Amino acid sequence: MTEAALAQKTCTPCRGGVPPLDPDEVQSLLPRAKDWGATEGYTKIAGEFRFKNFRQTLDFVTAVGELAESEFHHPVSINFGWGFCAIVLQTKKIKGLHENDFILAAKINEIAAGMGAGE
Repeated sequence: MTEAALAQKTCTPCRGGVPPLDPDEVQSLLPRAKDWGATEGYTKIAGEFRFKNFRQTLDFVTAVGELAESEFHHPVSINFGWGFCAIVLQTKKIKGLHENDFILAAKINEIAAGMGAGE
């Protein structure tokens, strides 16, 4: 499955009781979320984005927030400032990663690409 195919999926509600992805599963999904990396023992993924100015960064953060609300899946953290944004994803109910985190990462990458991140 490509990143584009992953981005076409929709996050499914996670009610807990589901085991988090193991490190091998995380490693197999990481190539489908370009430029995201596993952190904290494969329990979170993190991505960083660069923009030309604060306005672009703020618009990106707002778009990511709207996406998170529409998918009912939210970042653990969003840290941003002039020209940069760092996002950390994890499924809090299972204290680890779920396919939803990779779906959200792929969709965030699409938003970033559409807003000129890294140019």
